[in-house]
Amino acid sequence: MDFLSTQNILVHIPIGVGGYDLSWIEAVGTVAGLLCIWLASLEKISNYAFGLVNVTLFAVIFFQIQLYASLLLQLFFFAANIYGWYAWSRQINGKEAALRIRWLPLPKAIAWLAVCVGAIGLMTMFIDPVFAFLTRIAVTVMQALGLQVSLPELQPDAFPFWDSCMMVLSIVAMILMTRKYVENWLLWVVVNVISVVIFALQGVYAMSLEYLILTFIALNGSRMWIKSARERGSHALS
Repeated sequence: MDFLSTQNILVHIPIGVGGYDLSWIEAVGTVAGLLCIWLASLEKISNYAFGLVNVTLFAVIFFQIQLYASLLLQLFFFAANIYGWYAWSRQINGKEAALRIRWLPLPKAIAWLAVCVGAIGLMTMFIDPVFAFLTRIAVTVMQALGLQVSLPELQPDAFPFWDSCMMVLSIVAMILMTRKYVENWLLWVVVNVISVVIFALQGVYAMSLEYLILTFIALNGSRMWIKSARERGSHALS
């Protein structure tokens, strides 16, 4: 389908060197992602429907531009969106949501901090071989499904530490969001700020602008969820 092709251009954006051709699939995927984050900040379960559209379209994009490790990351986000939809929709006594917005208990917060620090350190040291390994897995799986793909020539990561931060913190933030922990928004703010700078340095100004918008949405989500947690006095044990 033409819609799924990154060559099906919606509009040419005159920013950066030579401008930027925004495809239909990237535009729809981006809008779906923005709606997902906005609705999540409002604690609307419908955010997961838009999240599924976002990660599916982005997976197709990453396949076409041969970023197979990023494609695998979208598969994780797809599964996390399905779980989040289920977790947020669960009810007790037929009417009250089983999950409510709350802060992470201190022991869990410390444990997650240790996980983040350790994972970022490891990823920074081994990000190139890890992504090469994930890419080989993705290519092998797609070839087994009959798709005509070949193993791309991967270049060393331009920003190993910051790229590792974005990957690890995004995964942790997504997990915390599915459990309605306030801290997920604080992590998204960090991820988005890093993304704005890195994408701008790489000359991908449209994506940098997108993550600037996401930063403001995440800040608003932080404000709203902190307020909700305080009102509910919620430091849940689960």
